[in-house]
Amino acid sequence: MNNNTHLYFNAGIGAKKPNSIKNKEQSCPFCEKDKLTDILAVDGSIILLKNKYPVLANTYQTVLIETDDCHGELSTYQEDHLIKLIGFGLKHWLLMTETGEYRSVIFFKNHGPLSGGSIAHPHMQIVGLKEINYVDKVQPQDFEGLTIHEKDGTIFSISTAPRIGFYEFNIKLADMNDITSFARYIQTAAHYILNVFPFHCSSYNLFFYKLDDQIYAKVVPRSVTSPIFIGYFIPQVPNNIEWMKNDVQEKYFG
Repeated sequence: MNNNTHLYFNAGIGAKKPNSIKNKEQSCPFCEKDKLTDILAVDGSIILLKNKYPVLANTYQTVLIETDDCHGELSTYQEDHLIKLIGFGLKHWLLMTETGEYRSVIFFKNHGPLSGGSIAHPHMQIVGLKEINYVDKVQPQDFEGLTIHEKDGTIFSISTAPRIGFYEFNIKLADMNDITSFARYIQTAAHYILNVFPFHCSSYNLFFYKLDDQIYAKVVPRSVTSPIFIGYFIPQVPNNIEWMKNDVQEKYFG
């Protein structure tokens, strides 16, 4: 197996991970703040720490706890907390990238039972990859789309060339010194997916990318993945993205 294309997952560690999404009775490890270890940075209720269950070989895994509210959710955060959270995450993601210790660093969030996450408490992950450069599998067209809204150069769009298929929301950051619109657009996409999406959806992923000195975010609704993508890596583009672009514009920017 090529070490530059595949991550090795330690199933033994994975079996020990707590899962508060499947087991609602299980205590939340992120709520027990006095038991948290290997804390790297703190800003109020936002905490960055080393991942206690590093299931991915040849990586450095960290967890970003978003809030002390176990039932909170990015789509409903107050704006000041939202902007502080996104700024905190971007800062530490880029700092880890700039150390030069990793071929690349990924920054992402899982939400909901179909997102691939195991802990319900709101959190993100920043992971340094020692052998894989994620940019090798990313291209500019992944972030092309129909513009839903734009402010001061920051662009919110719905993808015309989705990476997986069907509906994906893109946000392109114009200025690292002004992330307000970037954070708001991320929140809008998450809120639309969970509350307004024409198909019932309780899960999404949020991914961040740095490509050609540009920073992007992609918010992806999660449901059962298309077998055509699973079997052949062929994404599908729906025929109603123009309608969805107009729907988001009308409901959030009208």
